Amino acid sequence: MSRLLLGSICGLVFGIAVVLMMLPMEFPDKRAALIGAFLNRFGVGFVIGAANLPLPGWATGLIFGLLLSLPDAIITKAYIPIITLGLIGGALIGFIVERWGT
Repeated sequence: MSRLLLGSICGLVFGIAVVLMMLPMEFPDKRAALIGAFLNRFGVGFVIGAANLPLPGWATGLIFGLLLSLPDAIITKAYIPIITLGLIGGALIGFIVERWGT
C-alpha cells in the first residue's frame, strides 16, 4: 500500500478515535470542536504518509504529531492531553507507515 494511502487511513482511524474520546466532554461549540479535532488528527496521518524525512518513521511521526498539535493546544490551553495524544498517535502512525508503506 502506498505511504500516502496508509497514512491517510491511519489518520482517519486516529481522527475517529479522538472524536470518540471527546464525545462525553462538554464544549461551547461541540460540533466545531469535534470536526476540528478530527481534521487535525487526520492531517497528522496524511502529512506523515506524504513526508519522506531522513529519520526513522517514529521520529518523523513525533515531529509532525507535535507540530500539528501545538496550535490546538495553544488555542485551547489543554496542552498535556492534546500534545500527548499527538505525540503518541504520530509516533505510532510513523512506525506503521515506515513498516508497511511502500
